[in-house]
Amino acid sequence: MQGALPLLALKILARRGPLHGYSITAQIEAMSDNVLRVEQGSLYPALHRMEEAGWVKARWVVTEYNRRARMYELTALGRKQLEAEQARWHAVTNAVGHVLKHA
Repeated sequence: MQGALPLLALKILARRGPLHGYSITAQIEAMSDNVLRVEQGSLYPALHRMEEAGWVKARWVVTEYNRRARMYELTALGRKQLEAEQARWHAVTNAVGHVLKHA
């Protein structure tokens, strides 16, 4: 899961727009029928690395429940990275599928 987490988070942000970390986690889990579980200890360091790389930008907001949360938004560089991550993921999964089929 860890290697796929940036790809999944970038894709969710590309489709859903700005979200806070909990919402990113909830989207990944819901869209995978809870097969993929995202731990906060994995998500927030990944989001921080993506922010440092310029793939996402973050800002503090007050939620509808009057709590502070960081909202993450995809940047133009993040969109380019998403394309690269998707291409890499497809190459890896195709290679694994090929090995499984022919081994």
